[in-house]
Amino acid sequence: MGEQLTLFETQKKTTKPKVVNVASVPQRSPFRYPGGKTWLVPVIRRWLKQDTNNKHLCEPFVGGGIVSLTAAFENLASKITMIELDEEVASVWEVIINGDTNWLATTILEFDLTIENAKRVLSKNKKSIKEQAFSTILKNRIFHGGIITKGSGLIKNGENGKGIKSRWYAKTLHDRIMAINLVKNKIDFKTGDAFDFLEKNISDKEKYFFIDPPYTKAGKRLYTYFDIDHEKLFKLTSRLSGKYMLTYDDTDEIRRLTDKYNLLYKTIPMRTTHHIQKNEIIISDNFDWWV
Repeated sequence: MGEQLTLFETQKKTTKPKVVNVASVPQRSPFRYPGGKTWLVPVIRRWLKQDTNNKHLCEPFVGGGIVSLTAAFENLASKITMIELDEEVASVWEVIINGDTNWLATTILEFDLTIENAKRVLSKNKKSIKEQAFSTILKNRIFHGGIITKGSGLIKNGENGKGIKSRWYAKTLHDRIMAINLVKNKIDFKTGDAFDFLEKNISDKEKYFFIDPPYTKAGKRLYTYFDIDHEKLFKLTSRLSGKYMLTYDDTDEIRRLTDKYNLLYKTIPMRTTHHIQKNEIIISDNFDWWV
């Protein structure tokens, strides 16, 4: 059965859970990613420091990549594998990790952001991988909430009435991408399916798996590939030989699955972009690393 004490409880002594201030965590990702895990970075650091061996961190639902990037920049893993199925998101990582990093950073820095120019970029039908990467970053920055899936749309008012320029920090994006260029020798990016990757590596005892899938409630609104088999993911996770952390929204369905597959879990508080505090669930092969 799952452990239902909060992540900050130990036996009979309870410490009041605290919400992490994301402003205290270095912002490494070029994405403004819905469902991103910047707030979880302090916990990720503890998890990755379980032993002193060279670690191979695998992130099969990489998304905005904050966990992989943190591990690379802070030397928490010597090798990192990033996997992403979404073609738009994958194009960004493909160019940054495997392609012309400087081209993407420079194109962002020099782009004259107007509604007309933005629509021209986004409306182009046939795009090269580099053009797709730039288009994705643009969309991520000028669409509501950073949501790039169908149904999302342009910011109208934005911060301080700046409209689509509200989140277009060209110099910051340029610098983040060029910084990633300095550590990308540690990173292997592949466009692919998380389930396939986990199945192929299920017996690997040396890998650390950080698994952050589309959640059961918000996934449909936030992601293109939201419709995944959650129970299959739980079953796969329960069979992993390596160390793992699986994150989910705290719902009755998820608690039922953790119990069904006899997985250990704890709850942790977080604050949404709308400043609503809620709990999420962390599932791991062990929690000795937290003590």
